[in-house]
Amino acid sequence: MARPLRIEWEGAWYHITARGNERGVLFLDDEDRRHLLGLLGRMSDRYHILLHVYTLMDTHYHLVLETPEANLSAGMQWLNSGYSGWFNRRHRRSGHLLEGRFKGIVVEPQRWGLELSRYVHLNPIRIRPLALDKRTRRRNHLGPGHEEDLNMWKARIACLRDYPWSSYRAYIGLEKVPEWLHCETVLDWIGGENENCQSAYQRYVEEAAREGLPQTPWTQLEAQVVLGSAEFRQTLQGHLRGDPKEQPSLRALSTRPDFAGVVRIVENMKGEPWTDFSGRHGDWGRNLVLTLAFRYGGLRLKQLGALAGGLDYVTVSGAIHRFEDKMETDQHLAEIFQNAKSQLEIGKT
Repeated sequence: MARPLRIEWEGAWYHITARGNERGVLFLDDEDRRHLLGLLGRMSDRYHILLHVYTLMDTHYHLVLETPEANLSAGMQWLNSGYSGWFNRRHRRSGHLLEGRFKGIVVEPQRWGLELSRYVHLNPIRIRPLALDKRTRRRNHLGPGHEEDLNMWKARIACLRDYPWSSYRAYIGLEKVPEWLHCETVLDWIGGENENCQSAYQRYVEEAAREGLPQTPWTQLEAQVVLGSAEFRQTLQGHLRGDPKEQPSLRALSTRPDFAGVVRIVENMKGEPWTDFSGRHGDWGRNLVLTLAFRYGGLRLKQLGALAGGLDYVTVSGAIHRFEDKMETDQHLAEIFQNAKSQLEIGKT
């Protein structure tokens, strides 16, 4: 099994997630949740880790944190092992509570910190009853600009403001900020010309809830471990450690394929030139090119559409989503994708 890539240095920012083993719950009651929050405060003091944003869900949690002392792994090991041991003792159980090690994504804070904080705070309303779970949003093609009825919007806002297990209430002034929670940096990024930072941040988050949620930041993720610009990725090179054979993410961060390289691979697989199938709506080759270039080429939807012959970003996004959905039920298509992906990885080594 590939080992997770860890990128650590002084002052780094991360998005952290940890999930229950086999999709099991991490919190059986509020006492469990309060205990983890207490551990977060102790971790902050013990390891000098700055916690900026958090949300606790039933089966997982999200953190946005900063490590002035380059000690992410040490701090997270202490947090997760401490909570797991306490949980097992309290509930008289044994075995793994967490699904492997935590997942850590290194983040360019000035570019992505504000949007990532919104994503984490919106997690409690990404649920089916509020029509914001992933499956419902795909089926209804929800996205920015989609107007919901007033009652649904009110229900989302009420859920968001009332949810007690995230830092959102502290961010918008509904409860006192814990000593171990650092809201100032993110609130400074939102600014606010005619309103204070808390009000501006509340509007920034809640307008997204009304419009059906923006596209997640993970569409711009590089090698499953980095969220940042090309310049930011370049600065990471001196902090990368590990064996590329054991850590595919390390290899993927070195270089990435350009659009022309992706097209050549798919042309060879189809046995026909790009110009013949690029204009065919629903063609698996065209959609494969778009999906590969988007996932691994670091291109935004608008850029990708221009390279693909002048497609608008909505068309590109729809083609990618349809291809990804179809791969879940079409084994042959999934194998084609893996074949093309393996060729891209060979080209990177």
